[in-house]
This record gives sequence, structure tokens and C-alpha cells, in this order.
Amino acid sequence: MPPKVLVVGSANADLVVAVDRRPGGGETVLGADTVVLPGGKGANTAVAAAKLGASVALLGAVGDDQYGALLRESLRGAGVRAELVRTADRPTGIAYITVTPDGENSIVVSPGANAQVSSSDVDAAVEALRGARVLVCSLEVPVASVEHAVALAAEAGVRPLVNLSPVAELSARTLAALDPLVVNEHEAGWLLGEPDPADDAVTLAGRLLELGPRSVVITLGARGAVVATADGAHRVAAPSVRAVDTTGAGDAFAGALAVRLAEGDGLAEAAGYAARVAATSVTRNGAQPSYPSTDEVVA
Repeated sequence: MPPKVLVVGSANADLVVAVDRRPGGGETVLGADTVVLPGGKGANTAVAAAKLGASVALLGAVGDDQYGALLRESLRGAGVRAELVRTADRPTGIAYITVTPDGENSIVVSPGANAQVSSSDVDAAVEALRGARVLVCSLEVPVASVEHAVALAAEAGVRPLVNLSPVAELSARTLAALDPLVVNEHEAGWLLGEPDPADDAVTLAGRLLELGPRSVVITLGARGAVVATADGAHRVAAPSVRAVDTTGAGDAFAGALAVRLAEGDGLAEAAGYAARVAATSVTRNGAQPSYPSTDEVVA
């Protein structure tokens, strides 16, 4: 049986170092011991959705190495179908992550095998794609592959969701198919040509709709999210929690959003649930290890 949620995206090994503060240019700081965890926006999204009880498959690529084995084991352990994760001739992608005491992170990604996720891989998975209810894509894999997946989903009547991180330019055809386009405030500003936008998030969401997507979600971290459709824009609250590590919170949001959309929820209702899942995730260390099951989601 095809998965209800198909994720097209990256699988990385997260190399995480806790630091008191991030170094400035030309500066060296000491951190804690490195912790190696399974990650990558695609794998994170798939694991988050699977932990919430969804039938999920990941389309991606890893290397024939210890990190690739770590990721396959993590996916299987979470209940993600990994038969569409190809072994490439490049090493598994790596994310170098620093985390400060307030839980905020900074990340540099070396794509490795993720750069080889191709349109041909998408074509090979077309039956799984056509049988899904929701397609979720993120941008740590080639944009051309994402756009091809979105086009096939739109043709098949599958709801395409793109978490535009890291931010990149999409074609007008791709934007017009998205329901929703998911961005944070920084990514929204980039799309609008304003690195530091003065408008509030509700106004930004309305302006993003003018670029062509069918709906927009702007994630706001501890402030929740803004949802915009042709009927208007409004805010979605997030519960107040003590953040320990925000790594992967956006991916948790995307995975939870996809699950609820696949179950038939409206966008605002789904985004409200996703905000609660993301809030739960930041109370724990790591990305995938922090993701809650349904009964662990904070109220």
C-alpha cells in the first residue's frame, strides 16, 4: 500500500556541539563533546510524521558509510519506509551544528549524497507518489528534483507542500501548485527581496500569496505561525515551553502539518497542531530524538 505521506528530501548525520557562544570571525571557542545524531530535513520530517502515526516513506540518498547505516537504522526504528532511499557513490550528507545555552542553533550542511537525488529517482517512485495524499519537499536536495516531484504530484491530485529551507527560488509553475508554501520569517523576506522585512508576519503572508502559491504558512518559532489563504490570514498560537534545543523544530512542524493535512484537517487546524508538535520538540535535545508521539504532544 502506498504511503499517505511521501517526503522528498535530505538525510544527514548531525554533528552537534554545545557552545557557550558562537565564535566571531577569526575566533576559536571551545565546545562540549561532539554528539552524532540522525538528521537532515527530509529524514527529520519523515520521522516526525511517522512518530505521529502516519504511513510515511522517504525518497532520498545516503552514502555507503557509517552515517548512511545510522540513518537507515533511525528511519526503520521510527517506522519510516526507506526503500526509496538510494545508496549513492558520494558520502552521506553531514550537518555541522552548534547549539547555544538558549537552545538556538547555527548549521552548515555538506550535502554529499543528497546532491544526487535526481528527477530520475522521483520518476522511479511515481507509484508511491501517486498513491500518497500529501507530498512534502525541502531544499537540501536539488531544486530541479523538488520541482519535478511537485509537478507530478499536482498532475496526480496529490497535495504538495514545500518547506523552503534552505531558501531558494522556485519557478512560477511550482509556486502555483503549492498548498502550502512553508517558510520562516527570514525565508519570507528573501523571497520578497527584503532581507529584514518591516512588515508583520500577517502582512508578509499576504504578500507571499501574491507570488502564486495556493496557501502560505510562515513559522514564527515560539510565537507560533501565520496561515494565509485566499480567504485571509491569521495567527496560530504555540504553547509556552522552555527551549533546550531548537534543532529540527521546523522539520517537526512540517511533518506534523503533513500528517494532519493527509487526515483531512483544514490548514489552520493542521498548523495549530504542528505548532504544538514543534514546541514539544524544542524541550528535548537533538532533532529526531526530540520528536513526540501523539500522546506526548503538549497541549
